Amino acid sequence: MSNAPGGGLRDAASRSSSFLQTAKAVAWSFFGIRKRAGYESDVQKLNPVHVIVAGVIGAALFIGVLVMLVRWVVGSGVAAG
Repeated sequence: MSNAPGGGLRDAASRSSSFLQTAKAVAWSFFGIRKRAGYESDVQKLNPVHVIVAGVIGAALFIGVLVMLVRWVVGSGVAAG
C-alpha cells in the first residue's frame, strides 16, 4: 500500500494544514456547497485525522443546536398548538 497514488495514510496524516482550515472545509461540506476546485484542493492539503475530528465536533454541535431548538420550541408552548 505504500506505493499508492496518494502516498499512503502516513503521508496523508502528516499534511501541514491547520485545524482551522480543516474545520472551515468541513463546515462548507455540511452545507453541501463546495466547488470542485475547492474539493480537489482540500483532498491534497487536509489532514484526514483533522477531518474526522472536525466532522465529529461539527456533528455534535449540530445535534446540540437541534436539541436546544426543540427544547425552546416545546418550552415556549408554540408546539402545543
